[in-house]
Amino acid sequence: MEALIPVINKLQDVFNTVGADIIQLPQIVVVGTQSSGKSSVLESLVGRDILPRGTGIVTRRPLILQLVHIEPEDRRKTSEENGIDGDEWGKFLHTKNKIYTDFEEIRREIESETERITGNNKGISDEPIHLKIFSPHVVNLTLVDLPGITKVPVGDQPKDIEILIKELIVKYISNPNSIILAVTAANTDMATSEALKVAREVDPDGRRTLAVVTKLDLMDAGTDAMDILMGRVIPVKLGIIGVVNRSQLDINQKKSVADAIRDEYAFLQKKYPSLSTRNGTKYLARTLNRLLMHHIRDCLPELKTRINVLAAQYQSLLNSYGEPVEDTSATLLQLITKFAAEYCHTIEGTAKYIETAELCGGARICYIFHETFGRTLESVDPLGGLTTIDVLTAIRNATGPRPALFVPEVSFELLVKRQVKRLEEPSLRCVELVHEEMQRIIQHCSNYSTQELLRFPKLHDAIVEVVTSLLRRRLPVTNEMVHNLVAIELAYINTKHPDFADACGLMNNNIEEQRRSRMRDLPSAVPRDKVPLLAYAPASEQVDSGTGNWRGMLKKGDDGLMAGDRASQSATMTSSPQKGHAVNLLDVPVPVSRKLSAREQRDCEVIERLIKSYFLIVRKNIQDSVPKAVMHFLVNHVKDCLQSELVGQLYKTSLLNDLLTESEDMAQRRNEAADMLKALQKASQVIAEIRETHMW
Repeated sequence: MEALIPVINKLQDVFNTVGADIIQLPQIVVVGTQSSGKSSVLESLVGRDILPRGTGIVTRRPLILQLVHIEPEDRRKTSEENGIDGDEWGKFLHTKNKIYTDFEEIRREIESETERITGNNKGISDEPIHLKIFSPHVVNLTLVDLPGITKVPVGDQPKDIEILIKELIVKYISNPNSIILAVTAANTDMATSEALKVAREVDPDGRRTLAVVTKLDLMDAGTDAMDILMGRVIPVKLGIIGVVNRSQLDINQKKSVADAIRDEYAFLQKKYPSLSTRNGTKYLARTLNRLLMHHIRDCLPELKTRINVLAAQYQSLLNSYGEPVEDTSATLLQLITKFAAEYCHTIEGTAKYIETAELCGGARICYIFHETFGRTLESVDPLGGLTTIDVLTAIRNATGPRPALFVPEVSFELLVKRQVKRLEEPSLRCVELVHEEMQRIIQHCSNYSTQELLRFPKLHDAIVEVVTSLLRRRLPVTNEMVHNLVAIELAYINTKHPDFADACGLMNNNIEEQRRSRMRDLPSAVPRDKVPLLAYAPASEQVDSGTGNWRGMLKKGDDGLMAGDRASQSATMTSSPQKGHAVNLLDVPVPVSRKLSAREQRDCEVIERLIKSYFLIVRKNIQDSVPKAVMHFLVNHVKDCLQSELVGQLYKTSLLNDLLTESEDMAQRRNEAADMLKALQKASQVIAEIRETHMW
């Protein structure tokens, strides 16, 4: 199990290179009030003077201290390889591979590195210093020394120094994989310990808190720390260990740590003989080593899972950023080709990314043709905007000054052209909707299909501009064709159309049948040749009987006829000359509504039926031909010409570097993601080297 701590040290090194704290590694965090002896405890564990000492706030940056135990054989081998003269040495992360054998130099480096970031006064920083100590006299440990808890700002410290230090401490000890080493001076009341208070806030159960009581030799005469060390004052689950540190006088007199540990042992034997085996610096080192190993063993499975999950996430992130561009010419051609292919696939419905929230691409165009456009045409009333009076007026205008014996064909042509013309507006609207959808496909391809385009904003904008321009050029051509389709229908009214001829024959048969039935129903006393004209076609029958589907859209006409019945009396009164008065024909008002004669009703109905019949034929043609024209002149043309248009406009030597300029932060984000992925893969490899036997 001794192999576990070096594994964590390796992981620490791996993640330090990328400056990330996304993985919470097991480590021991030293917490305590200012001048409670935290740094002295660490020096005792190392066995050398390596930390800055003095009064007031000395530790102003977190110090991550990795102690690495080396065997004599390994020490000799490493010394020969690196040219090191000595049993012990240290290395800083920020000085790369520089090796320090003089521990006084290590202390000066810590002081200068602290001042480089925090200034030479009393400010603090949360940027850690990483120090690794190799020695045969230490146990494998990873410790974090933090600034001491203080209350009153001094020097150029900010007024909220207490809050800043507490936030820094909580940042490290809230890591569930850390062990909290709460340092308290024995000459203060344990109940007022700030270190234990902060530890309890993040670890209320005390599962990962170990208490260390320093300055046992400085307690008031007549008092001892027996109750504290036995846990009678404040119990701590992982235990309470007492130590004796060097005084400032001892440090000034260059008393070695080894001598201090011997004096500490003698003091404990004399003052606390029953507890001497469970206190002291050596026991503390062994306890921390054991706690850390067990803690690492418990954390390792979760740590392994976390690293693998993060590696997969960063791999996906790196893939989305794409590879750095080396061959600009090939990359540009590849991106253009890919975009053109995705655009066509989206129209054809074979794209890799299928939209589930709404219709898009070809499916949307199909919906426009058969649902939107189809329903709009079906909702157009064949006789919309035409009243019976309009039809009658057209008939009378077409006959000129002579009364007509038959219904003039000119009136039918004029009226049917007017109705067919109404189909042009929905047809042009259909072209507009398809054009809008073709525009939307550009954005769809950019967002979902070709993520690489987002790396190159200038190329993306240029592609959008080229495709938009192509669509814009095709719009008038398609509109012209649709306009021509309607114009073709207006150019020649084909009354010999098979469907129209069938409808006319059916209508004539219906009219003849009605006439015969009326003749049969006449009273026998009335001679057939004396039948009044109205008897052949009473208004009510002529409107209602035998019309079937032909009169389905004639509601307005019916209302006009009924209004004519009501208005006939008043119209007759106004138009009849009063008895005994001279009549000026120019003053006689022409009635707007009047009762139609039977013949007029018959003629109007014939024209309306013919209009409806022919309109339905034309509508069917338009409903079929407009989508075909739009597909040929707009959709298929854009599909066929898109790639050649993009290549022709964009694939130019002068534009290559400009178009393939990445967004400013993309390269930086790619490098960060690549570094992190490399670190995670290395960490995964380090953990994979651990065998089950190492864990017990």
